[in-house]
Amino acid sequence: MLLNFEHIYKSYGDRQILEDVTFYLEPGDRMGVVGVNGGGKSTLLKIAAGEESPDKGAVSRDPNVRISYLSQNMRDDPNLTVLAQVLSGQSPDTRELAEYEAKEMLSKLGINDYDKKMSELSGGQRKRVALVSCLVSPADVLILDEPTNHLDALMISWLEDYLSSFRGAILFVTHDRYFLETLARKTAEVSFGRFFVYDGGYTAYLDGKAQREEMEAASERKRKSVLRRELIWMLQGPCARGTKSRERIERYEKLRDRQPPQVEETDFEIRAVSSRLGKKTIELSGVSKSFGDNVIFKPFDYLLQRDDRIGIIGSNGTGKSTILNIIAGVLPPDSGEVIYGDTVKIGFFSQHAAELDDNQRAIDYVKEHGDRIETKDGFLTASKLMEMFLFSGDIQYRQIGRLSGGEKRRLFLLGILASAPNVLLLDEPTNDLDIPTLQILENYLETFPGAIIAVSHDRYFLDRICSRLFTIGPDHEVSLYTGAYSDFLLSCKAEAKKERADSEKTPPPAREKTKKLRFSFKEQREFETIDDDIAKLEKEIAENRALQEANSSDYVKLQELMEKQAELERRLEEKEERWVYLNELYEQISAQ
Repeated sequence: MLLNFEHIYKSYGDRQILEDVTFYLEPGDRMGVVGVNGGGKSTLLKIAAGEESPDKGAVSRDPNVRISYLSQNMRDDPNLTVLAQVLSGQSPDTRELAEYEAKEMLSKLGINDYDKKMSELSGGQRKRVALVSCLVSPADVLILDEPTNHLDALMISWLEDYLSSFRGAILFVTHDRYFLETLARKTAEVSFGRFFVYDGGYTAYLDGKAQREEMEAASERKRKSVLRRELIWMLQGPCARGTKSRERIERYEKLRDRQPPQVEETDFEIRAVSSRLGKKTIELSGVSKSFGDNVIFKPFDYLLQRDDRIGIIGSNGTGKSTILNIIAGVLPPDSGEVIYGDTVKIGFFSQHAAELDDNQRAIDYVKEHGDRIETKDGFLTASKLMEMFLFSGDIQYRQIGRLSGGEKRRLFLLGILASAPNVLLLDEPTNDLDIPTLQILENYLETFPGAIIAVSHDRYFLDRICSRLFTIGPDHEVSLYTGAYSDFLLSCKAEAKKERADSEKTPPPAREKTKKLRFSFKEQREFETIDDDIAKLEKEIAENRALQEANSSDYVKLQELMEKQAELERRLEEKEERWVYLNELYEQISAQ
């Protein structure tokens, strides 16, 4: 067992964040943690990493366990270079290997200038450097808080593959539902302080949560039914020459005082309306953009349809946000023009939210944009709309300066929706939004009667909302694909497979005759005995585990056995890696 949480409690002021949390992590475990923002997910990870202490309960760790932690709050040195920052925690013995791995990872994440100062990087680039620094550190447990933030789809795919081959345990918080589905073997939900674990990824979480809430609702219905019966009994006078049963009275009082289960509301039906949008919408005619000699995208044309659902995809830095800024009129195009219909009313949710007044109350900000919001089912007050987007009554009347970063972003989005635009431009709308809020936003957008153009790295969001895609390729051409994002990926894979097949049909150039591979004498002997060596080590490890159980009360002996266990597992890992090498070499020799 690498990490063990036992009856953990944590509160801030009078707010209970974690209540009686118990779970453990073993090698190979991959646990994703979900829940509303501010619900305790990051606090749980900080406690696991040793950054914070619980109010009650204990976290026990294997004495030899190595933990690598990716925090939401980056702690880098602005004076260090990228490579120096990544390697700052490495020992001299591991530095050379770590440097090679770090450069490879950085290039995968779009950072190729290793000598650039950290102070010169954007926030997203700094987050990626922090991720690489975490991954190159030798670790038995990876604790990752939002590792997919600021990564594009290709980067996320690479990270999924990398983490899937990690042998230790992973505890991570994510709002990327496909990432959760792919990676998690268990999904933990933090809800009103309580902790629930489901076997599997996002789908298992949805199914398990629905079943749990149905069971809790059934239990609550039964409680109310029994309570009504007991209340009738309580109101009746006692039988002649008798008294009411004290035990039954106490049972009634316990039923009366028991709190009903708290449920997060995410299934609101908000059928959106917008300002009337005429036949003439927005036309892009020969639009292009460059910054100096750097071509962002070449000229392209498009006539926006009134019910369009368009996602813009491409690698970081290819100009996705630039297209939205040009459509919104924030940036002028270098060539061509953007022509607007008379009835067009744009709502632009940019990555850099407009400056909010920290002294203004949250509800007053929404009221400025729409005091009574029209829906197809009637009018909603600003307060009700905020409630539907998970702003509870007390939060609605807080000053904006007291809101979290995620809450401010959600408030900015809500102000845009309340103003009833008929064309929505959304630049990374899912960043910093938790899964319950994402579900509500997607439900809203599905009924939105106007056009939507969105830049997003959230693959689940793109699949659910968008039916067309603008793709920006390495040649700076903007292409239109009709279909969902998953369909686009499948078509790309099919095309790549066809290209590989075509290249394999071309006979390779004649090669000079090379010397045949063969085992050295030492390798031959090692190949013949390595299976027995591995079996022997596995037996020793099993015997050592049994001795640990037998000596669990003898701390000194247990410590010796655990140190021996770590050494045996290290030797086994080396043998297994050597086994892979020797068998691959044997296959190459046999194929000659």
